[in-house]
Amino acid sequence: MDCSPIERLLDPYLDDELDPARAASVRTHLEGCCACRRVLDAMSSLRTTIRTEAPYHRAPPELAMRMRETLGRESQEAVRTPAPRTHPPRWNRWFQLGAAVLAAVVVSTTATWLLTAPDPEWAIAEQVINGHARSALTGRPMEVASSDRHAVKPWLSARLDFSPPVVDLTTAGFPLRGGRLDYAAGRPVAVLVYAHRQHVIDLYVWPGAQSRSGLDRPRTFTRNGFNVVHWTDADMTYWAISDLNSADLEAFANNYKTAK
Repeated sequence: MDCSPIERLLDPYLDDELDPARAASVRTHLEGCCACRRVLDAMSSLRTTIRTEAPYHRAPPELAMRMRETLGRESQEAVRTPAPRTHPPRWNRWFQLGAAVLAAVVVSTTATWLLTAPDPEWAIAEQVINGHARSALTGRPMEVASSDRHAVKPWLSARLDFSPPVVDLTTAGFPLRGGRLDYAAGRPVAVLVYAHRQHVIDLYVWPGAQSRSGLDRPRTFTRNGFNVVHWTDADMTYWAISDLNSADLEAFANNYKTAK
């Protein structure tokens, strides 16, 4: 059974964006496909987690006050303006008022986002965390499962516009398990999958700007029980993510940099 056409419709199906015919087709497929039901359940769980745990940034009181003052002045000016001899239909005046309110909401939302926009690296950290969680929820941590770097590297290189460095860290306690493709920072990226005891480590790799020092000092992030270590080396950027404690994850990063 080819599930690819249905998998592409699961996201809009979850948002109730499909027309009745396509929605019925997806429901019929889900009734007979356990794999697609698991993917849909995982997507639903991930969305619930994001809604309940993702940070919410409230507009500052000063912005709301300025918006109310602006709207108040516009309303007063509208009252003082003489009415034209030919009155437009009542529904048209309501439409114009609604459009003005909608425009104010858009401006307010945009201003709020600009004032509270997170550090760009935080945004990428959120993307790799979501990718790591998604792979665990869907049960698809790897597309190529192999401990042989000479098998993982060619598989990834054939599907990307760069060749990711793949190293064997078995002797350091971080054996290679395989790899997969993902999407982060607006581009396809390589994900190298390593293990440490019972933990999985995803190492996201893609071309990035070279740092002035040639090797960035690693930066660490923690969110929702996951630790992330980010660094750049030459023309590549790296993001390691796991539920490992931060010390072990930093040890992994150091071993990788040394072996590479």
